[in-house]
Order: sequence, then structure tokens, then C-alpha cells
Amino acid sequence: MIQRTVLSLVMTLLMTAAAMAQPRVEVAVDDLTHPWGMALLPEGDLLVTERPGRLLQLNPDTGERRVIGNSPAVVARGQGGLLDIALHPQFEDNRWVYLTWAGACESGSATHLGRGKLGDGELTDFETLLVAEPCVSSGRHFGSRLVFDRDGHLYMTTGDRGQRDRSQDPHDLNGAVLRLHDDGSIPADNPFADGAAGHPAIYSFGHRNPQGATLHPVTGAVWIHEHGPRGGDEINLPASGENFGWPLMTHGREYHGPEIGPDTLPGMVDPIHHWTPSIAPSGMLFYTGDAFPHWQGHLLVGALVQTHLARLELDGTTVVTEDRLLEDRGRRIRAVEQGPDGAILLLTDHADGELLRLTPRDH
Repeated sequence: MIQRTVLSLVMTLLMTAAAMAQPRVEVAVDDLTHPWGMALLPEGDLLVTERPGRLLQLNPDTGERRVIGNSPAVVARGQGGLLDIALHPQFEDNRWVYLTWAGACESGSATHLGRGKLGDGELTDFETLLVAEPCVSSGRHFGSRLVFDRDGHLYMTTGDRGQRDRSQDPHDLNGAVLRLHDDGSIPADNPFADGAAGHPAIYSFGHRNPQGATLHPVTGAVWIHEHGPRGGDEINLPASGENFGWPLMTHGREYHGPEIGPDTLPGMVDPIHHWTPSIAPSGMLFYTGDAFPHWQGHLLVGALVQTHLARLELDGTTVVTEDRLLEDRGRRIRAVEQGPDGAILLLTDHADGELLRLTPRDH
């Protein structure tokens, strides 16, 4: 009898702890159309991209929204459209907003990068900084995450556009991580800056479709993740001039079953973590807030296919534990951001998409 009572108490405590580990979820804004990227403005509003082509300014407290004019024309086909957004590190002084999008070009479409100054309800002085050529007719794998490092370099990810061998061509701007100055010019210390062995904008290559990018809060290193095929989603640390292997090596398989390549090869960089089977990762954030103090330093990753928020505890670059949050909601989590109060903000990629706010249950 005593043993049953003790067992019952232990089970109750475990269930309570599991429940407390799940944050409170609030729908802050709804009726969004396939939202893709977001950036937090200094005054607390959010800029949110919608894949069909709208750029919105949202108040996450009131739900008030307005369309920002003069955003670029997009090719909203397949996985393409208006994609990521980032603010210049000195945004409060210069008002520069950076966007990526699938844009038309002579032989189809390509991932574009541009910037404009946020004025009163519109972007001004908008300019295209880079087109990830060559252009193709594919509607897949645009990549397209943006992150500034601590030195002010802008990193941009590009996908292989569904044409995998392009990732192994260092002269092709697709299937790569690009590194630029804030005006789109090429840093002199880029690995292929002279153009002889690769395109000057390329920092690393051999990537499939990276849709997450963030800075490590301690080291300042750029971390990315990328979609594998059937398995083999990866977390990688881009390194100057390095080849990350796709499609010559991968933990994933062809969608129809056969192996694509070995898990590792000499001279290529292994991922620090992989998901097999795939979760389809999108959005990425190191949590540093006070609202969830036990999560500080943990990596948060959205999942599209597995429809959850992954929380990864790390020891250096080694994943120690991984939890799955919000599985019961069945929502494709596209982007992850941290609010000024430490709340976690998520975008769900649906025709009836939402901005979700996560706070602790004891709040």
C-alpha cells in the first residue's frame, strides 16, 4: 500500500513537472497569410513578412496592423515569395530594413536581397543589393535567413533551388552561406574574395536549404540549420571556405528510399547535430531572457513538418537534451523571436497564420 502511494506521488510530481515545462500560449495576432519572418522594432512593434508579398507592422499587444508600402515585387510561387527580414545593427540611427524574397529574373526567379529605410508607413530609398544567380524556373529551396554578426557583417543563406549539384559549385550563389558588408559589398577577408576559386560573396557552401540562422550569445559565432531530404536536417556552424557536404554526404535519404551518400566524408564538415527523421526546421534563436530562466542559453528551433518548438540544451556545441513543445497545437512554426520582456514569439506558417506569445505558466 505504501509503495503504491509513493509511486502515485512520484507519478503526480512527474506529470506536474511536465505540465509546468509547457509554456502558456497566447494568440497575440491571427489572420496572417503564411507569415515567414519577423523583426522587433525598438518601440515594441514587429515587422512581419507574409510570403504572398505583404510587409506588415504589428502591435503584438493590441493586434493593430498596417501594411508597409514600397516592399519589393515577389514571385509567390511554390516556396517563394517575401521571405526573411532583419534590422541593421544601428537601425535606430539609420532605419535600414533588410529583406529577402523570391524575385523574377531573366530565366525564372532567384533569391534576392535588398534594403530600404523605414519611414512613416513605407520603405524609402529601396535598393536591391544581391541576386543569387544563376536564376532558374524552380519554385523550391530559396533558403533565405539573415543575421548580422558582431562586426556588422551580414550573413544570408541560400538554398540549392532543388538542383542539388549546385551546392558543390563554389561559383554558384545557391546552396551557400553568403557574407557581405551592410551595403552589399564584399568583405576583403571572404574566402573567395578574389573570385578565382569561388564567388566572392560565398562564405561556406555545400548546404541544402538553410532556413535558420542566429548568433551564439557567448561566442558570437553564426549558427544555422538546414533542411535535409528524408532525414538529415542539420545544425551547422559555417566556417570560412568550408564545404558542408550536400549532396555528397548526408544523413538523409532519397524521398523514394535509397541512400544519397555516406554520413561523413574526409575534407567536409560534419553537422554538430542532425534530425533523422526530419522535423523540417525553420527559425532559430538562442534564448537569453529572464522569463524562462532555466532555458537561458538553450537553442529554440521551429519545426514545420513535425509541428513543434524544439528546445535544445547544449554543452558547448553538443546537444545534451532535446524537448518538444506545442506538439498538440499542430501548427507549422516558421520563425522564432524573443520579446523585450523575455516572452517567446512564434510565427505559424498557414493561410490562417498566427503570432503566438509564450510565457511561463506561473505568470
